[in-house]
Amino acid sequence: MRRGVVLQSPWGWIGISETEKGIDGIVLPKRSKRAVESELHAIGEGPFEPGDSVRLESARSQLFEYLAGTRETFDVPIDSSHGTPFQQRVWRILKRIPYGTLRSYQWIATRVGGRQYARAVGSAVGANPLPIVIPCHRVVGQDASLGGFSGGLPMKRKLLMLEGTLSTLRC
Repeated sequence: MRRGVVLQSPWGWIGISETEKGIDGIVLPKRSKRAVESELHAIGEGPFEPGDSVRLESARSQLFEYLAGTRETFDVPIDSSHGTPFQQRVWRILKRIPYGTLRSYQWIATRVGGRQYARAVGSAVGANPLPIVIPCHRVVGQDASLGGFSGGLPMKRKLLMLEGTLSTLRC
């Protein structure tokens, strides 16, 4: 069973869901509660039941601290079991990218098997169900271009500005 919460943050409505194993989904800030609920239902395996827990409260608190600029790391248990083995490998690498640091798709590809996997890495990054906690926004093009982002480029810019790295890119 999945349980989840939809909350209003200073950045907009966000969603967080969990399984018995850990946090399995985060929906980045959106303008409407309904949009977040819809996206949260699409994450993982099956719909979520509204509800709260100690783990969801901890994730909410840490996420809000991050958005306020007072947290750089997360220590909530996560459940990425619905990803493929390749996606899970990429997500483990993403999780190790430090706050305020950027890495390229090629950099990640070399760590999962070779530069030829750059496109596959891009797909795995785009499928990340835990943005911010698994910091896919820190992945950019080899040429210092912004690249893509499942939460939209305006949100990626905002997150990189928060971390102080946006000015190093060609936007």
